[in-house]
Amino acid sequence: MKKIKIINLLFIAVLMLSLGACKKEFVDISPKGQFLTANYYADETQAFGGLVGVYDVVRKNSGGFENMITMMNAGSDDHVAGGGGATDGAGIQAFSTHTLTALNVPTSFWSDHYQGIFRANTLLQKLPNTTMDASLKARYVAETKALRALYYFNLVRLFKNIPLVTEPITAANMYLIKQKTPDSVYAQIEKDLTDAIGVLPATVPLTTEAGRLTKGAAKALLGKVYLFENKGSLAAAQLADVNGSTPGGTSSYGYKLLSNYSDLWVTSNKFNSESILECSHSSAGNSDWGWWGSGSDEGNTVNVMVGPRSYSTPAGSTAPGLPSGWSFNVFTQAFYDVIKSDPRFTATVFDLKALKAAGKADYIEGYQNTGYFLNKFLPRNADIRTGGGAQELNFRQDTYVIRLADTYLMEAEALGGTGARAQALLDAVRARVGLPSTPVSLNAIKAERRLELAGEGHRFFDLVRWGDAASALSSRGFVVGRDEVFPIPYSELQGTLLVQNPKYN
Repeated sequence: MKKIKIINLLFIAVLMLSLGACKKEFVDISPKGQFLTANYYADETQAFGGLVGVYDVVRKNSGGFENMITMMNAGSDDHVAGGGGATDGAGIQAFSTHTLTALNVPTSFWSDHYQGIFRANTLLQKLPNTTMDASLKARYVAETKALRALYYFNLVRLFKNIPLVTEPITAANMYLIKQKTPDSVYAQIEKDLTDAIGVLPATVPLTTEAGRLTKGAAKALLGKVYLFENKGSLAAAQLADVNGSTPGGTSSYGYKLLSNYSDLWVTSNKFNSESILECSHSSAGNSDWGWWGSGSDEGNTVNVMVGPRSYSTPAGSTAPGLPSGWSFNVFTQAFYDVIKSDPRFTATVFDLKALKAAGKADYIEGYQNTGYFLNKFLPRNADIRTGGGAQELNFRQDTYVIRLADTYLMEAEALGGTGARAQALLDAVRARVGLPSTPVSLNAIKAERRLELAGEGHRFFDLVRWGDAASALSSRGFVVGRDEVFPIPYSELQGTLLVQNPKYN
């Protein structure tokens, strides 16, 4: 992806809104052209187009080679980068071995999130003068603020020391941008989400607005933000409202754990009762190599990335049919040993090592191969796009940014891992997969998160939040006081007032 300095990207954001893809169902349209902000956002239709552009950056979760899921998996103790070789994706390989530098860190983790923020800032500036229904305008503002909060939350977790920009940048100040303290960024995130919660609808009609932000989604995100700030009581209060009074039951927002864990990963099971905040993908965009990763592709790239290379099955085999992939994010042997007796094993791990040994399937071993593939995101032959575009870039499985079992375990953690409520939350997650109750504690919650959310991109952030990253990742080269965050990309430091993160100089 082209590297653009923050000052240049800011300037571009002032001048135009370029709409991308990876849309929610409600924005499944084809944005066209470029729009001068001075002449745009005049009416509801144009404001809606602007809102589409802000939502589009949610695609960072699982769209493009540099997506949140595969990148964050690679830096955890449960996966290695994998792929075709030690140079297959310099950034993901370096994060896996904790050898990131300002030169090899993928710049898009900075620029893509700021692109979403710049779009949000522009829309928020223009909406007051837009001719449209006042209540609808208020909803657009709330959605935009919540999305800006999400993008800032990702940025502050990834880079920690970042600029806080809440208005479109002008030529007069673009070179004067400085970083703010993480506390300042978190305060803005809290404010944006609190503002949004007061306005967002409790639910949306899935037939017409699936994927749009709701009050429950904003509360879940705010609860997660509070948890990362170590504000346990505030986190627990927000998450309790999301989770409902009876863990395992249906909350006031309609959230409920699916009875069958494996159903979470069925491609057609979009926006189910466990989904709180979801990144939607489509095969209808006919995504192709010419614009893959640019923000205009609509497919799920995680699917092809985690698939085994040159997969095949002999005649009569009972092994599932899979399209071939690129063998990233294979599980470590250590994680396999932890999950092998858990009921979630089959849904989580595709044990191709065993299938090959039994003569039921074959594949070409990739870099750092263990034979244990990420089954949650493995595409099936039925998911192959038969229309235009590249087959590999048009898988349509959605991914979860936040789901209910995650918020159950976050609330239990926020409660200090003690008490009847925390016990009930932990029990509900375990009961869904047929596991008996186990005494609640922070260690029990940590263990449950590792198994329940395996491969979904949460593990590295969890280890850092708990202070466990050093012990879990010491064998991977993790350096305390450095590797909890990414280095700021070199291209963003040139000609600016930005300062590199500690120990990356």
